Amino acid sequence: MSGEGAGALLEVLRAWPEAPRGAVPTDVEAMVHAAARHGLAGFVQHALGRSGWTLGEPARTNLRREALAQAARGMRVKTLLVRSLDALAAVGVVPVLLKGYGLGLRLYPEPLQRATTDVDLLVADAEVGVASGALVGLGLRPLGEAAAAHAREHEHHLTFTGAAGMVELHFRALVGYGQTLEAEALLARAEEGVLEGRRVRYLCAEDELVYLAIHASNHLLQRLAWLFDLKLRVLASPGLDWKQVVEVARGTAFPHLAWYALEAARRLTGAAVPEDVLTALAPPVWQRRMAARFFTAGRLLETELMNHKPAWVAAKLLLAPRLLPMARYSLRRLRDDGLTALRPR
Repeated sequence: MSGEGAGALLEVLRAWPEAPRGAVPTDVEAMVHAAARHGLAGFVQHALGRSGWTLGEPARTNLRREALAQAARGMRVKTLLVRSLDALAAVGVVPVLLKGYGLGLRLYPEPLQRATTDVDLLVADAEVGVASGALVGLGLRPLGEAAAAHAREHEHHLTFTGAAGMVELHFRALVGYGQTLEAEALLARAEEGVLEGRRVRYLCAEDELVYLAIHASNHLLQRLAWLFDLKLRVLASPGLDWKQVVEVARGTAFPHLAWYALEAARRLTGAAVPEDVLTALAPPVWQRRMAARFFTAGRLLETELMNHKPAWVAAKLLLAPRLLPMARYSLRRLRDDGLTALRPR
């Protein structure tokens, strides 16, 4: 992939909410490929429509095709989301919407410009049983009994799948690096919202920024759309309480993860994250140096860690907030993967 062409994607993200300036990149096909890879084809098409950049063929056709495919996937997810909300409302559950269509609706020029592949719903632990029954009533298949028990103990969501798509029912906000982000405090501060005439809830702005940052770092920042989400989250909340952002992040087991994503979002997309916030959340110097090596613009554009398992494992271990929980988590995952491979098929 051409560095200049792929790097042009970052120029588009940095410039927003203004149009990108300068000359059209030489290798526009590389920019289109990078936009599709990072879930940003629809947004890039929109942003370039406001700029003076004119893409030649076949880049223009490829970008349009990728944007339409992304929107089609998004419409499918939206349909399942609406059905899920109706099913949960019937049993008295109003979930918090995590990421996905709900985030696109609030932050992006058009909601389908944010790529999404599944429905993520957060409910209180006590609501999991009734919510699970409602989703099964939609024709979605739950996890088997053993897998569900394992997920309830070690993971943050139960998965329901079917022809209509996939719903992840979260009962914890996140599990990663051998640590847990529980949901109770986030649910208590969640705010009421409406989607297609249906009651929903969203995390408050400060909680959502921290959650999105930790989620992105849990996946080693391998999708630039997750960093762009952070920029848009900040833009959407001019009155953001940065002191509370720091308090929320420090109140989790993942302040380092918040720093990795917020620092990269500021450096690569121009997110307006104050320096004192980064200083307050910064990991030790050696981990900042490791992050600088793992999270260069070029490596993130190429999704190097996603495509190289040993490097992924090394990054997870070196960037972990606490090494011992991460080591235990890794050993458990290796054991579980080994047992899965040995089961008859």
